[in-house]
Amino acid sequence: MAGTACRRDGDGDGRPALSAGRLARERILVAGTVQGVGFRPFVFRLARSLGLRGRVANTGRGVAIDAEGDPEALEAFVQALRERAPRLAQVAGVTRRPAPPRGYTDFRVLPAAPAAVRPAGTHPDAAGAVLVPPDVAMCDQCRRETLDPADRRHLYPFTNCTDCGPRFTILADVPYDRRRTSMAAFQLCADCAREYEDPGDRRFHAEPGACPACGPRVRLVDRTGAPLAGEWREAFRRLVLAGGIVAVKGIGGYHLACDARNEAAVAELRRRKGRPARPFAVMCRDLEVAARYCRISPREAALLSGPEAPIVLLEKRPGAGLAEGLAPGLRSLGVMLPYTPLHLLLFSDGLDVLVMTSGNPSGLPLAAGDEEALERLAGIADAFLQHDREIVNRCDDSVARVVGGDLHLLRRARGYVPAPVRVPAAPGEPDALGTGGHQRVTFCLLQGEGAVLSQHLGDLDTAEALEAYRSALARLTAWTGCRPRAIGCDLHPGYATTRLARELSEVFGGAAVVGVQHHHAHLAACLAENGLEGEAVGVVLDGTGYGEDGAVWGFEVLSGGYGGFRRHAHLAYVPLPGGERAVRRPWVMAVSYLLACLGEDGYRLAERLFPDRAAELPLLGKLVAAGFNSPPASSCGRLFDAVSALLGVCRENTYDGQAAAELGELVLAGIEDAYPFAFRQGVLDPGPLLAGVAGDALAGADRRLVATRFHNAVAAMAVAAALAAAEEASLDRVALSGGCFQNPYLFLRVREALEGAGLKVYFHRRVPANDGGLALGQAMVARWRAASG
Repeated sequence: MAGTACRRDGDGDGRPALSAGRLARERILVAGTVQGVGFRPFVFRLARSLGLRGRVANTGRGVAIDAEGDPEALEAFVQALRERAPRLAQVAGVTRRPAPPRGYTDFRVLPAAPAAVRPAGTHPDAAGAVLVPPDVAMCDQCRRETLDPADRRHLYPFTNCTDCGPRFTILADVPYDRRRTSMAAFQLCADCAREYEDPGDRRFHAEPGACPACGPRVRLVDRTGAPLAGEWREAFRRLVLAGGIVAVKGIGGYHLACDARNEAAVAELRRRKGRPARPFAVMCRDLEVAARYCRISPREAALLSGPEAPIVLLEKRPGAGLAEGLAPGLRSLGVMLPYTPLHLLLFSDGLDVLVMTSGNPSGLPLAAGDEEALERLAGIADAFLQHDREIVNRCDDSVARVVGGDLHLLRRARGYVPAPVRVPAAPGEPDALGTGGHQRVTFCLLQGEGAVLSQHLGDLDTAEALEAYRSALARLTAWTGCRPRAIGCDLHPGYATTRLARELSEVFGGAAVVGVQHHHAHLAACLAENGLEGEAVGVVLDGTGYGEDGAVWGFEVLSGGYGGFRRHAHLAYVPLPGGERAVRRPWVMAVSYLLACLGEDGYRLAERLFPDRAAELPLLGKLVAAGFNSPPASSCGRLFDAVSALLGVCRENTYDGQAAAELGELVLAGIEDAYPFAFRQGVLDPGPLLAGVAGDALAGADRRLVATRFHNAVAAMAVAAALAAAEEASLDRVALSGGCFQNPYLFLRVREALEGAGLKVYFHRRVPANDGGLALGQAMVARWRAASG
């Protein structure tokens, strides 16, 4: 767009013209999340209010301002840049450089300047690099316009302004402006151009702006791509109310939608997607509707309605009218509100809640392109709601939970990515990369005090998933200018991200590849997110992590920092029959635990508890005894699996963490009883615990009571080992990490006990405790080792 001018000739604004002696000029660079958040319009208006003249433009390093005027006005201007920035902006730094006056006669917003490339191996100066803003949920004003019959954007699915709308998902290159987004394909009409150029309009320099006359359009097509007859909203309504499944193209990819009250439609979606039990998220028309189906606290309501608008896990109201098949075996349900006008327009009379689950077949990335969606989802969806705005960066929905009043991110994606996480750093420390794990994969680019984590990329089990990873990495490294000198990866030799680290070493000019033990990375991630340096005790509870001794670790009590760690305690090893296959078969883990911990008594208990598996027990017993294809495991996740199977809650995992999730939903409040355990020489022996669970299961005890006693025992084990490690290492702070701490009851019980013992407890809020945060820890450890030589 052409530059926008604000003139100040002579005393046209009521102020006398400045003499040359009183005129000062500065070149100012503002870094941080300052593009795509209304920062240039803010600068424009601020400069005009203070009588300043000059120029402002987006650049590859941030927002560049060339301002001149009264020296006192310039001081007030710079102070306001820091203190009065738009609500979505995050100012990371402001650098100033005096310059000779040029005699500007107006103030203008200029087209974006080309991105500057940083020298390899350096990190940004105090001002830092440009940070791309996340996508922002629809604001209240745009919602009102979309629903207002008198507004020219009435029922327009792509209404947005400087306060809301797509950012990350439409951006092809930096610096951020319209020509570098997928909105470049749409030429502004006269009305939209007028808004874009008007400093008094809230769409002043809103790059994704458009209207029905000039912007993207929606179409509803069948499985072949042929248009369906009728107005798209009414056709969508008829399809869904009739039990149909529609693939809906959103802001960062496709969703699969159906009526969340229709049991048959939900069951059919499960059948077609091959997803027998994994919970489906739903989208409710508004907060009032969501409150009819779920219990919502004020903190949860604010999270649902906020600019990030993640899926929030809420407690279901029994008998509220939702399909029972939405979240089998769970009391909680993932709920989100419409975060774009297109989503808002899906709802109509008789349709107030929709299943809205990720549009991808198992193992493949989220579908983002129209042809890609038709190819991959044709066997699942009956119709496709498409639009002609390209999704440049696919990005799934974020998932969050409120625990003890705190936000816990379980999946970090839309609304949060690629906003950086501030971490501790010393001046001159090199750039680093963490490649992540194998499940819930993200990568992390580390520059100075900024850690940029990628969007959730899923599991890397397919060539398509690996290609999506490579594409996201290429784009974010180009945008940030990150040039890693060290690459942190998992120790597991079979992970795709471990192999990729060696390949990327050559891409980045011989960057050092640093293997980082899985649980050490979890500890480092928690320390980094909390801005901590030095050492802490780490209690890391998860499912699977490759140990330094070749065993499978997962119930680990460590001490250390970025430079290294010491293992103080762990759960007793038991065989993992069939290796990773046992993860999908909790009943196998139950038998393995009984045999390993209770011997012949355990075998007899297994015969009574699993009579339907009598033919398999002798062979399983031989495998466990011989250790054939049965690596030793100290996994908290596998212990949860075993107890879930012993109680008959879940004997086959159809999705990762199913047995543990369903067991966790049975816990009762207000019960202090716990099963016993033994703790000797750093080894936590669950034998007494298992004997108690098995005995109660055979006696027909209330499963809720057994599940609660088990959780209390696991918490007691973690606390006992943490207190011993803190005393041994002379440390007074503890970091909690690992996917098992996504269990709210377990997390709160451990946290409260440790705090009650006088320790300072740190945990994850902005970065997932699960493997979605692993890359941050890997990058921090890799950088520490590179910096220390």
